[in-house]
Amino acid sequence: MKPLKELPILRIPFRAMEEVSKGMHSIMKMISNRRDNKFPILRLPFLAMEEIFKAMDPFEIMTFSKISKRAKAVTKNMGFFSKYDIHFCVDKILWIYIRGTNGLVSCNYIITWNEKLDGKIEEEKCLGRISRRVYKYSTDPIEEWKQLCIYVLDIFKKQTIAVLQMRMDALVDQNVSIINFLKSNVKSVDGCYLLQWYQKNNVDENFTYFLNNITINNKLDSWLHIKNGDSDGKIPKNLKELIINNSQWIGYEILLEIDSKHVVLRNNRITNEEWNMFLKKWIAMETHLNLESLELGYSDLEEFRDYVLHNIPHEVVGEEVSRIVACRHYQTQKIKGGIDIHRIDGKTATFFVRRRRGYEENVLMCIH
Repeated sequence: MKPLKELPILRIPFRAMEEVSKGMHSIMKMISNRRDNKFPILRLPFLAMEEIFKAMDPFEIMTFSKISKRAKAVTKNMGFFSKYDIHFCVDKILWIYIRGTNGLVSCNYIITWNEKLDGKIEEEKCLGRISRRVYKYSTDPIEEWKQLCIYVLDIFKKQTIAVLQMRMDALVDQNVSIINFLKSNVKSVDGCYLLQWYQKNNVDENFTYFLNNITINNKLDSWLHIKNGDSDGKIPKNLKELIINNSQWIGYEILLEIDSKHVVLRNNRITNEEWNMFLKKWIAMETHLNLESLELGYSDLEEFRDYVLHNIPHEVVGEEVSRIVACRHYQTQKIKGGIDIHRIDGKTATFFVRRRRGYEENVLMCIH
C-alpha cells in the first residue's frame, strides 16, 4: 500500500468536505482538476483531517504516521483514539492487534523469523468485517515486537491495553524480560489470557512474577498448569471475571482471598467440608462480598445439597418458579427452580445446574 500522503476526494466523508471548503478559497478549483483528483491531507484544517482519520482503518493510520515527523505529530493529536482497542500477543510468533472505532477493519502486525513473509499483507473478510495481517521480518523478533508495541502505544495514546494474551511456555527464557517490558510501558491490562501448551513445562515462577508485576483490571483467564499452590503470587482483586481452568493448586485459604464478581474454578481440589465452611463465611459476610456468580466443581445438584448444604439452612425452589440471574459477566440466564440460601444482609444465592458447551453440567451459584 502506498503512503497516505494524498487521499482521493471521493473517499472523504461529507463532514470533512465541509471543513475543507471552509479552509480553501474554492473547493471547485480543486475538483475541476480532472487530471489529479488527490490533495495533500496535511494541508487541510485540523477538523477536516480528523474526519478523514475517522474514515481510515488502523493500518492506514499507522502507515500515514510514518511518513514524516509532522505526520506522526498530527496523528497523535487525534482525539478519538481512546475508542480503539490494542491487543498484545506473546507466543512463538508475536503480534499486535489494533481494532478501530467501528470494528469493521482490524489490523494484526505479525513479527516473523521468515524473511520471505516480510511486507506481506493478507486480508480475510467475514460477515462484512475485514481482518488485515501485516508481516514484518526481523532477526530479533522480540526486540522488534517491543519497539512496535511502544510505537503503537505512542500513536494511539494508550496506557492501558484491551487484551494481553501470553503463552507462558512459548518463550520461557524471555518471560521475565517481556514482563518487565510490559510493566515499564503498559499501565494496566483490561483482559488477560495466560496459556500453556505442554503440562510438563514448569511455569510457576513466571506466573508468580507475572501476577506481582502486571496490573489486571477486569478479567484473568488462566489455562496454566501450576504445580505449587504455595507461591507468593497474588491473584488480582476486584476483577469482573476470574477463570482458572486448571485450579488444582487453589486450596481453601486461596479461595478465601479471592475477591472477584464472577469466578470459575475448574478442576479444583476444594473438599465438601471446605465448600461448606466457605458458604457459612459467605452467609456471615466474612468473605466474597463482591461475588455475583461462582462455578463449583459439581455436576449433580442433589449430591451438592447432601454433601455441602447438609447443615446450612436452605430452600428448595419448585420448577414452576422462573427467575433471571446473572451467571457470567454480561450474561444472564433464565432458570427454573434451584436451591436458595440467604446472607445476613438479605442477599440470596441460588444454586442450579448450568449446561456448558452443550454437554458439560456444573452447579452454579448466582447471587441476587
